[in-house]
Amino acid sequence: MQPLNVALVGYGYAGKTFHAPLISATPELKLAAVVSSRPDEVRTDWPQVPVLAGLEQALLDPAIDMLVIASPNRLHYPQARSGLMAGKHVVVDKPFTVTQAEARELCLMAERPGSPLLSVFHNRRWDADFLALKALLAGGELGALSHFESHFNRYRPQVRARWREQDQPGAGLWYDLGPHLLDQALQLLGWPQTIYASLFKQRAGAQATDYFHVQLGYAEYQAVLHGSCLVSGGAPRFSLHGTLASYVKFGLDSQEDYLKHGGRPGETGWGVDLAPGVLFRQRDDGEMREPRPSPLGDYCDFYRGVARAAQGLGSNPVTAREAWRVMALLEQGEQSAREGRRLFCLPVA
Repeated sequence: MQPLNVALVGYGYAGKTFHAPLISATPELKLAAVVSSRPDEVRTDWPQVPVLAGLEQALLDPAIDMLVIASPNRLHYPQARSGLMAGKHVVVDKPFTVTQAEARELCLMAERPGSPLLSVFHNRRWDADFLALKALLAGGELGALSHFESHFNRYRPQVRARWREQDQPGAGLWYDLGPHLLDQALQLLGWPQTIYASLFKQRAGAQATDYFHVQLGYAEYQAVLHGSCLVSGGAPRFSLHGTLASYVKFGLDSQEDYLKHGGRPGETGWGVDLAPGVLFRQRDDGEMREPRPSPLGDYCDFYRGVARAAQGLGSNPVTAREAWRVMALLEQGEQSAREGRRLFCLPVA
């Protein structure tokens, strides 16, 4: 299989930290160009890669096979739409779009016969702890689930001057971290019956949501999704309880931190979970605590899957319809918080 030529659109945090290193580490792909207003920064990191001033150059270049959209969230829809119309395969960073209507339109475009591939970078499906949890639930060791909690917290008390924290569509913590937790919950638990959300701006000077606490209602239990910029000291990343056992996991997946500090996929330590989860069981002689090491996480698995799917050799690792469902819950969460009430989750058509 010849490598697909990829144009990375945007070289902010997501493009620089995640996409450029992951694309370059995937043999089936080639980082052929970067569209950026930061040419010096791109050339410092990737001196052999051409820098394009605008998206139009990539759209008109017949050598470019795929666009990876890592621009600000409000640009995801128009840029992805332009890419599909130009016949390019498209990968969009999360969140897919900033409205459900935009997500629906792109999804329907991508599902037309003969359309290029459209995928969304829900990379947290390849977190080491998520893979461990997925296997644990599939094995039935917890029994019937009675409670599920997923936390993604940070301690960032100062509001920073960046678009993610400004008052604009697609900004704020709910649209930044919420898609990760929603996508993971949907993968593990399926579509919820209800949603009840609290979204706040807690920090001095905050313009966008910096706290969310969301309850997804299932037939016999609640799934709690929580994110905050004012949590110091940490909290469990996952807490699950069932009729046979409980599982608690501290610490975040290490891949983002590894990339931030200049590491590259495949190097020693890549994808290793340094804080195994613990399985708790009650026995006649007391409580049993069993450490549960996680498998290796690898975000490159997403891009390997994308490359194979684009060549017709495999299935899309994250479909547009799956990402559309996440957008539907993001919007229904906003509505629940605005109206202060629990809502029935409307299914995606």
